[in-house]
Amino acid sequence: MRDLIVFGVFIMFVSCGRQKVEQSASPELHAETLAIVETEEVDAITSATRTHNQPTFNGVLFIPPQYHATVTLFMDGVVKSTSLLSGVYVKKGDLLAVLENPEYIALQQSYLESHAQEIFLEAEYRRQEVLADGEAASKKALQQSKADYLSMKSRREATAAQLKLLGFDPVKILSTGIAPQLELRSPIEGYVANVQVNTGKYVAAGDPICDVVDKNRMMLKLAVYEKDIDKIKMGDKMEFRVNGMGMQLFEATVISLGQMVDNTSRSLDVYAQVAGSNVQFRPGMYVNAQIK
Repeated sequence: MRDLIVFGVFIMFVSCGRQKVEQSASPELHAETLAIVETEEVDAITSATRTHNQPTFNGVLFIPPQYHATVTLFMDGVVKSTSLLSGVYVKKGDLLAVLENPEYIALQQSYLESHAQEIFLEAEYRRQEVLADGEAASKKALQQSKADYLSMKSRREATAAQLKLLGFDPVKILSTGIAPQLELRSPIEGYVANVQVNTGKYVAAGDPICDVVDKNRMMLKLAVYEKDIDKIKMGDKMEFRVNGMGMQLFEATVISLGQMVDNTSRSLDVYAQVAGSNVQFRPGMYVNAQIK
């Protein structure tokens, strides 16, 4: 019995010793764990810093002005008929709308009358030249005849220029007569957008009828902050993603660097020509780009 009691006390002493060893080892083990965590945090911060040094640029898809046409009138008119619908593809010269205005008729009449008068006055001027050569007419009569002829010629040319601005063909008017309506045609090839008219609507001079955009000439318009100006230059190749088109990458080339910094945003505009075309592109869609 005495031996069993001694053995039990020995076991108790051994157990207490192990607990003290484990307790003394715990702080060191905890310190190693903290060191590992701190190392991972430093690595994470370093990685973020490296990403920050490679700037990304936000912007939109943009169509150059020469490939974005706003169709307007030089003279008031009422829409007689139109087949305009946003998103429809049209070619250069396709009919967009037919308009009416009595002034269209009056302007064509003035052109025909001035053309007829010009022919008569030219013939009279040539006759006076012959008479003046034979001293059968005074130089004053010749000069007056010449002045009348040149005045009527300039009037006919001015009227013809007005007709061309409206969309009438003066040569066609001479052969077929007065056209009662104005046919408005597309100035470029592209997609119709921002339709502003309907049948029967009165359109004042200068009011927009619609827009026609050629998406085959799409560009990027990026905002570059002044602190990143030195990181981008002409000819740089860029990769960009379009909002709503997932992670698909597209390419573009920088072709223009803005020279004015915006006082509010402290950024300038940079333009990049998009490589190829995509039917899903729309002017104004947000993009995120970076140098390739």
